[in-house]
Amino acid sequence: MDITSIPWQMILLCGLSLCVGWGIRGNFGHEYGAAIPGALAAMAIVLLSGREDWLRYIHFFALFGALGWSFGGSMSYMMVVGYSHSSHTPTVLYGFANLFAIGFLWAALGGAGTALPAFLTEITQGQPKTFLPIFMVPICVVFIGWSLQAVIVDLIFAPKRMQRHESPLYWYDSDWLAALVAIVAALIVIIYRGQIDIATSLILYLGVGWFVGFLLLVNVLKLRMTPPRGDNWAGCVGMVVGLLAYCWQFKLGGVAFVTLMSGFTGGVAFSFGQLLKQIGIKTGLQTNWHSVMEQLQGLLFGLGIALTFGLILNRTPPLETEPTFPRWMEMFAVFCILIALTYLNYRKAGQTWVDSVASLPERMFGLPVIGWFRHSRGWIGWFELFYIALSIMLITVLAVNLREPIPFISTHWLGKGQLLYLVFLWWIVVINFERALVNFSAGRMITEGVITLNAVICTIIVAIGANVVPKQTGNVFSFSDWIKTVSIWGIVVMIGTSFAFWGIKHLLYGKQHAPGASLHIRFGEASNAPKEKPRSGEPHP
Repeated sequence: MDITSIPWQMILLCGLSLCVGWGIRGNFGHEYGAAIPGALAAMAIVLLSGREDWLRYIHFFALFGALGWSFGGSMSYMMVVGYSHSSHTPTVLYGFANLFAIGFLWAALGGAGTALPAFLTEITQGQPKTFLPIFMVPICVVFIGWSLQAVIVDLIFAPKRMQRHESPLYWYDSDWLAALVAIVAALIVIIYRGQIDIATSLILYLGVGWFVGFLLLVNVLKLRMTPPRGDNWAGCVGMVVGLLAYCWQFKLGGVAFVTLMSGFTGGVAFSFGQLLKQIGIKTGLQTNWHSVMEQLQGLLFGLGIALTFGLILNRTPPLETEPTFPRWMEMFAVFCILIALTYLNYRKAGQTWVDSVASLPERMFGLPVIGWFRHSRGWIGWFELFYIALSIMLITVLAVNLREPIPFISTHWLGKGQLLYLVFLWWIVVINFERALVNFSAGRMITEGVITLNAVICTIIVAIGANVVPKQTGNVFSFSDWIKTVSIWGIVVMIGTSFAFWGIKHLLYGKQHAPGASLHIRFGEASNAPKEKPRSGEPHP
């Protein structure tokens, strides 16, 4: 493993991109928010990788990267953060160990998603042939299934977020229904195609793996990380195991290596970011330390995944430079990033405006300000109408450009990738700022101010970095030895950092509760961890 040849520009851009995205993710949350840094980081890697063959697939890297990082957004982690602040010594160790575990799961799935487009290829008669088109129909069907799930659940049960435990679908506050819908979607595609292929196999491995992990760890072994918070972490464990099994079956050793390497670096990033927050609090300086923690975690996540991809830059097979994608697939990938992903997050800003701005009514001229495409909110509001207009605009421009290049869209894939990255980057920066603006205060400068400055730096690097990065070429490489090495050292690092960070917390605060989080004690007679399901009529903790 040679880290000296990794382009520092790629490391810096990836780190700052994930830092920007992670800071914004903290303001929007959950799977949709987590997809933002995934898309940004994937594009950052491709743009400054030196791999010209990767540039042709930058929109697919962004889509798969967004999907991979989104899964981790289902995991609850704020109580784990609180555990690391605790006055109870075993709870502190438990907190840092589980922060590592969450960071590992989050980054492992994110790294794998980002890496898939680089490895979904085979060499036939000396020429590379990509498998990516096979994946697009199953992904579309899964997305349709999840969309129908959201609409139908809202229509029948009309769940309220803080009373979600009253729903008959509640099962340890987990995403079991989404996992089931993905499996059903894969089965529909299998029936239509008449076979199980490499694409539908991936969905089945992830979906079935989710249920195996969730059922075994939570329902059989009764392991609950942060009761009464959700136990999607167990499903994510199953997904990682299922993913590694998938890699073994289809001989995707490179994806397995990226999964483990990015996972272990992500574990360090997530737990170390929390430790840095505690060190900052100890200085006595007053600021939004939670936002500092989130942005540091994003930066460290980005450095870790950049290091991982730097090691494989010239160890992945060459990609087909002139693939014959159906036009709708190209447009679908761009649409998912620029329209679907931004809408799913931006709509939360619209709700914030309605709740915070006294002069803004909930309905104007008979239509709600924002309808979320949900029965309980009014289906289509003014916000949706404008986003539909944006969708029509984007599809029209893309369709025309595919027939005859439009002057402001470069004919070179580097230029197209830069345009996609910069439009998405500044779109989400503006979205984030607009949501915060109605309740802005001096404390927001550490979030929105830093995010904007980092986005400025990212813009400069994107504009000039690709011209100085050394060119890389693809090669077939066996990752067997690397997988063994990273597995052994990763476990050592996991154990070592958990105990080291636990010790540093006690050096800083002794056995006192560290400020910056509520007191949580996981074990012993003084434990304040709830042992029962939240009661009906009360808000979910």
